[in-house]
Amino acid sequence: MRLLSVFVAVMLVLPGAEPHAAESRDMALAGFHDLQGRGAYQPVIHEQNGRWIAYVGLHAGGATNTVTGRHEDNGTLLVDVSDPAKPATLHHIPGPPGGEAQMVRVCSGRDLPRAARDRVYLLRSHGHSAHEVWDVTLPGPPQRVAVVSDGLRGTHKSWWECDSGIAYLVSGVAGWRTSRMTQVFDLSDPARPRHLRDYGLPGQEPGATGRVPTGLHGPISTGRAGNRVYFGHGTSSGGILQIVDRERLLNGEKAPTRANLLAPQVGRFDLDPDYGAHTAFPVLGMTVRGADGRTAKRDFVAVTNEALAEGCGGAQQKLWMIDVTDEARPKVASTWAFDPKPGNFCARPGRIGAHASHESFSDIYYRRILFIAHFNAGVRAVDIRDPYRPREIAYYVPDGGGRAVTTNNVEVDDRGYIYIVDRHGLGMHILRLTGAARQAANFR
Repeated sequence: MRLLSVFVAVMLVLPGAEPHAAESRDMALAGFHDLQGRGAYQPVIHEQNGRWIAYVGLHAGGATNTVTGRHEDNGTLLVDVSDPAKPATLHHIPGPPGGEAQMVRVCSGRDLPRAARDRVYLLRSHGHSAHEVWDVTLPGPPQRVAVVSDGLRGTHKSWWECDSGIAYLVSGVAGWRTSRMTQVFDLSDPARPRHLRDYGLPGQEPGATGRVPTGLHGPISTGRAGNRVYFGHGTSSGGILQIVDRERLLNGEKAPTRANLLAPQVGRFDLDPDYGAHTAFPVLGMTVRGADGRTAKRDFVAVTNEALAEGCGGAQQKLWMIDVTDEARPKVASTWAFDPKPGNFCARPGRIGAHASHESFSDIYYRRILFIAHFNAGVRAVDIRDPYRPREIAYYVPDGGGRAVTTNNVEVDDRGYIYIVDRHGLGMHILRLTGAARQAANFR
């Protein structure tokens, strides 16, 4: 019976879905959408006038749009997930020829300082050459509002502050020595983008010499209130966590000189060479207990690396809990790595190891549980209430139906649902916590 509680083959029949078998512990399937068979990168879930919409950025390729009946290059899917058991396709915004619009962020006009209050806006990458803003207000069809930046040679995991409109775009700008640095834009009025500055690590700027530092993977900002931007550089090697003062970044000298690039930086942590910094998620103000029994508030950044190789050879990418209470001297509080031996994941097809954590600051999970996408091992829920001893408390591995499972990214919504998407077309699984794992969350 104990074995059955650890690896549960659950047969579920949902409206509009095929019978589904999966391995799970304390995590159950609430709904499924096939995403038209398209490979997916990033899901973002946003409440829009009482409806919950999943905006899903897609990988390269193409498929038939079931709404229009036309073949379209992969771009961005809008799926109504108000009822998780009956997700419904609303729109597909095609991408460039060959497809791909991996990254999406969404803001409501009521939150943006100079936008139309009754509108909802989507910021997305357009292939690897541009960033765009679309009006995705329902029930009408999406309409492009602006091309924010184009002529690029790389894009990736951008961030958009809805309260201020400041966007940190991962871009490759001509003249810079890397295909992934930061363009900072004011998108408080999405129809009128205003470029504020370009930013990167010293050595990436035009005219620099010597070794080029590893490229940016993505930033996460705490906005005006927190006044920090956390940059994760590197994928599966050369990882760097960079802590930047937001006000200095926005209002300091803009020319891309070494001195000006260093001026906003208040902290930096270089991971071991074999590990990257795909996602740098701040977990601030945690209450921890010291050896003397006293409690104190401390700040951490959860850094998740991306595994690139199949099989179990080499360094296994994992979670790092970095204590940044003293920003000038960050230090490792703990690490956590998925154990592939139970379930024999090393012998299964697909990548082995972590990819990314969820990025929502929802009170249900913040400072409590991190959900980490793990490619062929699905999604793992990690209890971080004691940041010095993170531990796995739940997981869900979709059935690949004979194909490699490639759980690519994960996100949660403010209702507590967990969304995972597959890189190679196995769809989007909507999950919920059960059992003891649910007790670790902050459901009301």
